[in-house]
Amino acid sequence: MPVTVLHIDDDPNDTELFQAAARRAGVEFRVQHVTDGEQAMAYLTGRGVYANRRRYPLPALVLLDLKMPRATGFDVLHWIRSHPEIGGVPVVIFSGSELQADIQQAYASGADSYMVKPIGFSALVELVKNINHSWLEGRVPRSVCFAATQAANAWRTGSGWIGPAGDEKVRP
Repeated sequence: MPVTVLHIDDDPNDTELFQAAARRAGVEFRVQHVTDGEQAMAYLTGRGVYANRRRYPLPALVLLDLKMPRATGFDVLHWIRSHPEIGGVPVVIFSGSELQADIQQAYASGADSYMVKPIGFSALVELVKNINHSWLEGRVPRSVCFAATQAANAWRTGSGWIGPAGDEKVRP
Protein backbone atom coordinates (compact mmCIF):
# COMPACT_ATOMS: atom_id res chain seq x y z
CA MET A 1 0.00 0.00 0.00
CA PRO A 2 1.49 3.36 -0.99
CA VAL A 3 2.08 6.07 1.58
CA THR A 4 -0.39 8.94 1.76
CA VAL A 5 0.27 12.64 1.30
CA LEU A 6 -2.35 15.00 2.69
CA HIS A 7 -2.60 18.05 0.44
CA ILE A 8 -4.35 20.99 2.16
CA ASP A 9 -5.23 23.74 -0.30
CA ASP A 10 -8.40 25.72 -0.95
CA ASP A 11 -7.66 26.37 -4.65
CA PRO A 12 -9.21 23.62 -6.81
CA ASN A 13 -6.91 24.53 -9.74
CA ASP A 14 -3.80 24.04 -7.60
CA THR A 15 -5.19 20.73 -6.37
CA GLU A 16 -5.90 19.45 -9.88
CA LEU A 17 -2.47 20.54 -11.09
CA PHE A 18 -0.75 18.84 -8.15
CA GLN A 19 -2.63 15.57 -8.74
CA ALA A 20 -1.85 15.70 -12.48
CA ALA A 21 1.83 16.38 -11.71
CA ALA A 22 1.91 13.41 -9.31
CA ARG A 23 0.48 11.17 -12.04
CA ARG A 24 2.97 12.50 -14.61
CA ALA A 25 5.88 12.09 -12.18
CA GLY A 26 4.92 8.44 -11.68
CA VAL A 27 5.30 8.66 -7.92
CA GLU A 28 4.08 5.88 -5.65
CA PHE A 29 2.33 8.01 -3.05
CA ARG A 30 -1.42 8.48 -2.80
CA VAL A 31 -2.75 12.05 -2.56
CA GLN A 32 -5.63 12.85 -0.23
CA HIS A 33 -6.97 16.38 -0.46
CA VAL A 34 -8.89 18.68 1.86
CA THR A 35 -9.80 22.31 1.19
CA ASP A 36 -9.49 24.01 4.58
CA GLY A 37 -8.15 23.81 8.10
CA GLU A 38 -11.33 22.37 9.60
CA GLN A 39 -11.32 19.49 7.12
CA ALA A 40 -7.61 18.97 7.75
CA MET A 41 -8.19 18.66 11.50
CA ALA A 42 -11.08 16.23 10.95
CA TYR A 43 -8.95 14.15 8.56
CA LEU A 44 -5.94 14.01 10.86
CA THR A 45 -8.02 13.02 13.91
CA GLY A 46 -10.20 10.58 11.97
CA ARG A 47 -13.47 12.35 12.72
CA GLY A 48 -16.70 12.32 10.74
CA VAL A 49 -16.36 11.27 7.12
CA TYR A 50 -12.64 10.61 7.72
CA ALA A 51 -13.19 7.94 10.41
CA ASN A 52 -12.42 5.06 8.02
CA ARG A 53 -8.61 4.79 8.26
CA ARG A 54 -8.45 2.29 5.41
CA ARG A 55 -9.95 4.91 3.12
CA TYR A 56 -8.31 7.92 4.83
CA PRO A 57 -5.00 6.69 6.29
CA LEU A 58 -2.76 8.89 8.38
CA PRO A 59 -0.41 10.75 6.06
CA ALA A 60 3.33 10.25 5.83
CA LEU A 61 3.57 13.91 4.79
CA VAL A 62 1.38 17.02 4.91
CA LEU A 63 1.62 19.61 2.15
CA LEU A 64 0.07 22.78 3.54
CA ASP A 65 -0.95 26.01 1.82
CA LEU A 66 -0.78 29.16 3.94
CA LYS A 67 -3.52 31.36 2.53
CA MET A 68 -6.85 29.67 3.26
CA PRO A 69 -10.19 30.84 4.61
CA ARG A 70 -11.36 30.16 8.20
CA ALA A 71 -8.08 28.68 9.47
CA THR A 72 -4.81 29.73 7.86
CA GLY A 73 -1.97 27.33 7.18
CA PHE A 74 -0.22 28.76 10.25
CA ASP A 75 -3.26 27.88 12.37
CA VAL A 76 -3.26 24.32 11.02
CA LEU A 77 0.50 23.99 11.56
CA HIS A 78 0.20 25.13 15.20
CA TRP A 79 -2.68 22.68 15.69
CA ILE A 80 -0.70 19.76 14.20
CA ARG A 81 2.38 20.47 16.31
CA SER A 82 0.28 20.65 19.50
CA HIS A 83 -1.14 17.11 19.08
CA PRO A 84 1.22 14.33 20.23
CA GLU A 85 -0.46 11.66 18.08
CA ILE A 86 0.20 13.54 14.83
CA GLY A 87 2.70 16.21 15.82
CA GLY A 88 5.61 14.26 14.36
CA VAL A 89 4.20 14.09 10.85
CA PRO A 90 6.44 16.10 8.51
CA VAL A 91 4.74 19.29 7.33
CA VAL A 92 5.95 21.03 4.19
CA ILE A 93 4.53 24.46 3.52
CA PHE A 94 3.53 24.55 -0.15
CA SER A 95 2.61 28.15 -0.84
CA GLY A 96 2.60 30.81 -3.50
CA SER A 97 4.06 33.26 -0.99
CA GLU A 98 7.72 34.16 -1.28
CA LEU A 99 7.54 36.67 1.57
CA GLN A 100 10.45 36.33 4.01
CA ALA A 101 8.06 36.95 6.92
CA ASP A 102 5.92 33.96 5.87
CA ILE A 103 8.96 31.73 5.46
CA GLN A 104 10.40 32.74 8.84
CA GLN A 105 7.04 32.32 10.60
CA ALA A 106 6.56 28.89 9.00
CA TYR A 107 9.89 27.60 10.28
CA ALA A 108 9.36 29.21 13.69
CA SER A 109 5.98 27.46 13.87
CA GLY A 110 7.47 24.02 13.22
CA ALA A 111 7.40 23.54 9.44
CA ASP A 112 9.87 20.95 8.22
CA SER A 113 10.33 22.68 4.88
CA TYR A 114 8.98 25.56 2.81
CA MET A 115 8.42 25.25 -0.93
CA VAL A 116 7.12 27.96 -3.22
CA LYS A 117 4.63 26.73 -5.80
CA PRO A 118 6.43 26.77 -9.12
CA ILE A 119 5.21 28.41 -12.31
CA GLY A 120 4.73 25.92 -15.11
CA PHE A 121 3.60 22.30 -15.15
CA SER A 122 7.00 20.75 -15.90
CA ALA A 123 8.50 22.58 -12.90
CA LEU A 124 5.68 21.22 -10.73
CA VAL A 125 6.33 17.67 -11.96
CA GLU A 126 10.01 18.05 -11.00
CA LEU A 127 9.02 19.43 -7.59
CA VAL A 128 6.71 16.44 -7.01
CA LYS A 129 9.58 14.09 -7.87
CA ASN A 130 11.78 16.00 -5.41
CA ILE A 131 9.12 15.74 -2.68
CA ASN A 132 8.85 12.01 -3.30
CA HIS A 133 12.62 11.51 -3.25
CA SER A 134 13.30 13.76 -0.26
CA TRP A 135 10.37 12.90 2.00
CA LEU A 136 8.82 9.58 1.00
CA GLU A 137 11.04 7.08 -0.83
CA GLY A 138 11.91 4.13 1.35
CA ARG A 139 9.66 5.35 4.12
CA VAL A 140 7.56 2.76 5.95
CA PRO A 141 3.86 3.79 5.99
CA ARG A 142 2.96 5.60 9.23
CA SER A 143 0.07 3.19 9.90
CA VAL A 144 2.55 0.28 9.94
CA CYS A 145 4.87 2.20 12.31
CA PHE A 146 1.93 3.04 14.60
CA ALA A 147 0.76 -0.58 14.74
CA ALA A 148 4.32 -1.78 15.41
CA THR A 149 4.73 0.77 18.22
CA GLN A 150 1.40 -0.28 19.71
CA ALA A 151 2.44 -3.92 19.60
CA ALA A 152 5.85 -3.25 21.15
CA ASN A 153 4.32 -1.20 23.97
CA ALA A 154 1.70 -3.87 24.66
CA TRP A 155 4.35 -6.60 24.65
CA ARG A 156 6.55 -4.71 27.13
CA THR A 157 3.66 -4.03 29.50
CA GLY A 158 2.14 -7.49 29.16
CA SER A 159 -1.23 -6.17 28.01
CA GLY A 160 -3.12 -7.27 24.94
CA TRP A 161 -3.72 -4.97 22.01
CA ILE A 162 -6.07 -4.82 19.05
CA GLY A 163 -4.28 -5.35 15.75
CA PRO A 164 -5.08 -3.61 12.48
CA ALA A 165 -7.47 -6.37 11.42
CA GLY A 166 -9.32 -6.20 14.75
CA ASP A 167 -7.74 -9.41 16.04
CA GLU A 168 -6.90 -9.37 19.70
CA LYS A 169 -3.24 -10.19 20.21
CA VAL A 170 -2.33 -11.42 23.64
CA ARG A 171 1.09 -11.98 25.10
CA PRO A 172 1.54 -15.70 25.87
